[in-house]
Amino acid sequence: MRMTALHAPTLKEAPKEAEVPSHALLLRAGYLRKEAAGIYSFLPLAMKVLARIGRIVREELDRAGAQEVLLPLIQPAELWQESGRWTKYGPELLRIKDRKDAEFCFSPTAEELIVSLVRRDVRSYRQLPLNLYQIATKFRDEVRPRAGLLRGREFIMKDAYSFDADEAAAGRTYQAMYDAYTRIFQRCGLEFRPVEADTGAIGGSRSHEFQVLAETGEDSIVSCSQCTYTANVEKAELLAPSASDAPATAVLRRVDTPGKRTVEDVAAFLGTTPSRLAKTLLVVADGKPVAALVRGDHELNLVKLKAHLGATEIELAGEALVRELTGADVGFAGPVGLPAHVDVVADPAVLALSAVICGANATDQHFADVVFGRDLPRPSAVDLRLAHDGDPCGRCGGAFRFFRGIEVGHVFFLGTKYSEPMGCTFLDQDGKERPMVMGCYGIGLTRIMAAAIEQNHDADGIKWPVPIAPHEVVVLPLNADDAEVLSTAERVYRELLDLGVSAVLDDRDMRPGAKFKDADLVGFPFQIVVGKRGLAEGNVEFKVRATGEKGTLTVAGASQSLTERIRTARGGA
Repeated sequence: MRMTALHAPTLKEAPKEAEVPSHALLLRAGYLRKEAAGIYSFLPLAMKVLARIGRIVREELDRAGAQEVLLPLIQPAELWQESGRWTKYGPELLRIKDRKDAEFCFSPTAEELIVSLVRRDVRSYRQLPLNLYQIATKFRDEVRPRAGLLRGREFIMKDAYSFDADEAAAGRTYQAMYDAYTRIFQRCGLEFRPVEADTGAIGGSRSHEFQVLAETGEDSIVSCSQCTYTANVEKAELLAPSASDAPATAVLRRVDTPGKRTVEDVAAFLGTTPSRLAKTLLVVADGKPVAALVRGDHELNLVKLKAHLGATEIELAGEALVRELTGADVGFAGPVGLPAHVDVVADPAVLALSAVICGANATDQHFADVVFGRDLPRPSAVDLRLAHDGDPCGRCGGAFRFFRGIEVGHVFFLGTKYSEPMGCTFLDQDGKERPMVMGCYGIGLTRIMAAAIEQNHDADGIKWPVPIAPHEVVVLPLNADDAEVLSTAERVYRELLDLGVSAVLDDRDMRPGAKFKDADLVGFPFQIVVGKRGLAEGNVEFKVRATGEKGTLTVAGASQSLTERIRTARGGA
């Protein structure tokens, strides 16, 4: 490809709307153009990157036994009504009607459609296992699209769906896909972590996210420094502390705490620390009030609480309900004296304290020296807290290390969540009808593109990993009026193409400085610089974008030498 023919309109400045490096650089370097909030046109350079990512994804999924299909983007409402998600999915589901007033949705995912497809054609255990995938456009009507491709509304995703005869077989498929994902992200040249995660709106009993590590990531993950356990902070298991206090002897007492609503204010007013307080948070889970207790210096994890309760919906109680349940203003709730229909659960760190301070369910008052089992029934112990850096790992007791990540892939063990209500069944060896056991597996190709930049960039532009770069080498002739420079650049460019390297020749009539800036901005992994001075000694210069390494190569050996480095950098790609 010649730069004079390449449609890559670069910008000197990033648009003001750009919030993260990948958003700014993809716009500046001519990869994307915005059409609407969270919706982008992908220009030739972006399509090259997506094609390279797609090739890696296809190769590894095919290797894992999956088969590619292509499903409609417009899905009938009836299928979503069968699964129960038509009303549950929320406003992110873009609902539309055709000219006959029939209801449809624009695909955000395809569990319902794939189940409909498989249940029509697969009837016997002899046709299982089956694993189908597609790479296609999806749409989710995000309430606040942001960060370019990291949180867009329209995106390109690989979604796969597996069907097995029993849980053991489905578990083997899940592991095969987990392994395939690991190879995919390794081949893309990314630093990542597979993390245990909540199943969210997709559902199921087991899931792992694949997180690309980046300071700008919106997800928080923790990884144990001693064992291999890694999890999203919302899922991370924490070690339950043992009781360290001597048994309490003081009796329960009510103390005035005028205007002291926050944990910090109450602790300071009573001359203690937040870790001695039991923070009572009232929530509504599927319409039922629940009181959750965490230590004053900890945060309630609603995801863990929701999972423990088996709830579909959960939210913090509003002011009116708090007053109805406690008879007090917000900030003074406590577990002593709550109505009988309010279930109470407590984090083990609270129950490890011999006595606690908590709200007295009366405005401007708290209880001190509250003892569980003496002053109120001992609540159920449930891991309810949000994990943080340095917290003890629930698997081995080692210290957690905190990372920020960008979710680029997610695998789910669905079980029969969709197959059972939608009648996706098969006849087993005994002729008995049974629901298929499913898994689903997503990878965001456009998100990989953005995440790779978040992990690989500097002030000058993108530093693409070689396996997913749009082109591997740019050849830069510096003296456009010099015939020898131009002919040498053309020769090197042609040799690279013949050796199977994806190369670009910057044949534009521009100053060298402008060419260097664009080469760094676009992010070509390798640069070959052809100039008069070097040619006088029979050499060309090269630069490695990722490391800044520079050196010289002979004109005769430049193409072969660089090709060998590129082949090594490609890895399994």
